[in-house]
Amino acid sequence: MSDVKKVVLAYSGGLDTSVIVKWLQETYDCEVVTFTADIGQGEEVEPARAKAEALGVKEIYIEDLREEFARDYVYPMFRANTIYEGEYLLGTSIARPLIAKRLIEIANQTGADAISHGATGKGNDQVRFELGAYALKPGVKVIAPWREWDLNSREKLMAYCQQHDIPVDFTSQNKKSPYSMDANLLHISYEGGNLEDPWTEAEEDMWRWSVSPEAAPDTPTYVELTYENGDIVAIDGEPMRPHEVISKLNQLGGDNGIGRLDIVENRYVGMKSRGCYETPGGTIMLRAHRAIESLTLDREEAHLKDQLMPKYAEVIYNGYWWSPERRALQAAIDETQKNVSGVVRMKLYKGNATVAGRKSDASLFDESIATFEDDAGAYDQKDAEGFIKLNALRLRIAAGKGRQQD
Repeated sequence: MSDVKKVVLAYSGGLDTSVIVKWLQETYDCEVVTFTADIGQGEEVEPARAKAEALGVKEIYIEDLREEFARDYVYPMFRANTIYEGEYLLGTSIARPLIAKRLIEIANQTGADAISHGATGKGNDQVRFELGAYALKPGVKVIAPWREWDLNSREKLMAYCQQHDIPVDFTSQNKKSPYSMDANLLHISYEGGNLEDPWTEAEEDMWRWSVSPEAAPDTPTYVELTYENGDIVAIDGEPMRPHEVISKLNQLGGDNGIGRLDIVENRYVGMKSRGCYETPGGTIMLRAHRAIESLTLDREEAHLKDQLMPKYAEVIYNGYWWSPERRALQAAIDETQKNVSGVVRMKLYKGNATVAGRKSDASLFDESIATFEDDAGAYDQKDAEGFIKLNALRLRIAAGKGRQQD
């Protein structure tokens, strides 16, 4: 007899999680509570309610979390200019802590004994979900069906559905994309299929959010982004909430062929994985944020941020959003953003997002000093001689001792 009486499942309404509902009911003889989050994946989430009801689920949670996701997770991450392994903008990684948080909150609210998810035993998401859950509720029981059952193929899942009368649109399943996809407000990812061969180029019809750079308009699009304390608060002078900003930039970037990425990344569980990503808005946000920081951050402050960023990215990628080190890094990063305000003008053209202008009342750029023309005494060039000699002192001493380097 199972000691699990009620479990909260992260439920999409798709094939895998529909099977999981029935499998949990049968294997653990428990009540299942479903939780479906709208984090901007671009698909209607309300149909998940009818699917859950058909499976006998009594407690169904469907929530619009787009604003919270953008404000409390995506925006803080972009203040750090975060990229993993030099390229990946962490679109999947950053969504997991919010889902884990709501799973635990719903478990507490409903008196559930456990939570469950549909992540496989090969990927990063199982780690991210569960690290978040344990950080927020240390004694929670986690049920990960992919680590327990033998339904390890789509054919076996479909057969299970037929055997147990699970309502699945089989016609739709037969037309299903060959790729494993994950989408949210920030990005969409593609894995599996022919992408499992790193030498094979991604098919053009795979991409869903962006046109190819070749097919993008021949006329560039200009957009002005207004920043306050490191966050975009308006586009072309129109105030917008965080999730509206990302949605708008996704549309502008996608229309101009911006944000496609094809990488082989190192998963936390130890294997390499090839994936393709579309992050149109995030690509624009990263370039623009670095542009406004270039005006407003002190040199050493900016360089320290760049040193901290790879660690911060690794923390998020590996699933440690709720860790003390992430909080400490976030506090340091947010401290640097107090003067990161102003406007950046971006030029979007055939796959490229380039900076066309930047301005700020908090700018540290002093034209009277930086000019190549007569600076009217603002900078005494003779001072550079002593500066150079002092900084060369250790090199001169070493060379004088015969320690010249080849």
